[in-house]
Amino acid sequence: MENFTAKLASHANHVATMGQFCTTEETTKQALIMPLLDILGFTPYDPTKVKAEYYADFVGVKANERVDYALFCQGVPVMFIEAKGFNEQIENHCPQLSRYFNSTPEVTVSAITNGKEWRFFTDLKQKNIMDHKPFLTIKIDSLSDSDIQQLFRFRYDKFKPEALRTLAEESVYLSAFTKTIRASLRDVDSEFVRYVASRSNIERQLNQRFLDSITPLVKLAVEKSVSDMVVSGLSTSKKELATEEVEDELPVVQAKQPENIIDPDNPNIITTAIELDMFEKVKSIVGSEADIKYKDTESYFGILFEGKTTRWIIRFYDKKSSYVNFPIELNDLQKNEIKRARLEFDGKRLTINEPSDILRISGVIMDCYEFVKDDDNFKRAKLESEVSQE
Repeated sequence: MENFTAKLASHANHVATMGQFCTTEETTKQALIMPLLDILGFTPYDPTKVKAEYYADFVGVKANERVDYALFCQGVPVMFIEAKGFNEQIENHCPQLSRYFNSTPEVTVSAITNGKEWRFFTDLKQKNIMDHKPFLTIKIDSLSDSDIQQLFRFRYDKFKPEALRTLAEESVYLSAFTKTIRASLRDVDSEFVRYVASRSNIERQLNQRFLDSITPLVKLAVEKSVSDMVVSGLSTSKKELATEEVEDELPVVQAKQPENIIDPDNPNIITTAIELDMFEKVKSIVGSEADIKYKDTESYFGILFEGKTTRWIIRFYDKKSSYVNFPIELNDLQKNEIKRARLEFDGKRLTINEPSDILRISGVIMDCYEFVKDDDNFKRAKLESEVSQE
């Protein structure tokens, strides 16, 4: 462990020094990503351990659709990695990475990195469907003892898929518990454990057996919360502390559902809380910085790129049997993603039981978003229309 820690410290210095010279994705791979793989025991030049530009012959996969690295243990793929340039911002979602992960049951972990930040994903929400949020984020330029211990578990000779799933669960639960406890500290009795678990959105049945299993994690979260408060200073005013805690709670405490909005110009158009929730879910997929807006009609609720009615990402029909339509004809790869998400699709309509269902097909949503962003798609459509009229 001491030798491993020293190598990571040396690599952190290397990233800090050489990162500025990595102006392309390829130089980032060579100078920053491959050296860390080597430290982890996945020798980049050993094709039995690392395969670059990995291509798998899945149904509907395009010839140019590959993942940057596939890591292997005993001849079986165990982890996929998507690489970005050093100066690129990392987005949680990568449709290509999701498809490979979702289509390869043996793979339990995937990662996106720009060399200085690594985000690790698994399938805690639904088996074989890559989560939208990472269970672990590590910044190489600010490694903590905990980061080093967690990275140690990713070593080739230590790589155990189920152990990493346990790490993922513990990381997600610990983070959620810590944030919740900052809002309301109580004695860690059975009722407090139930309170913390119910407020942390961990999507598990809160029976006594499960509560007993997470009690040590809740206790650890209490200790961490108290420690953080002491470090931040006990002189913080009550008002400042309340503000800080409210901001910290936003990711895990469900906000109050907005009331229905009635269009003042047309009382038949009522934008519901469910429709607004759908908009927020789509926005979380494409990114908060994306220029998307919604437009409600009497028939459907549209989510639009730049507010343009011709560039709709999805149309949501909130009826007795709710469904969405897509602006593109889905290919076999996209249909396979829907199938693996266990959603009903008849070729035109995707049945939606609740807005969160859309998160399970984030790859399809991103494909629709990329399609409507591309001006060429609409130039061609306009040209074809003009030709047909002639």
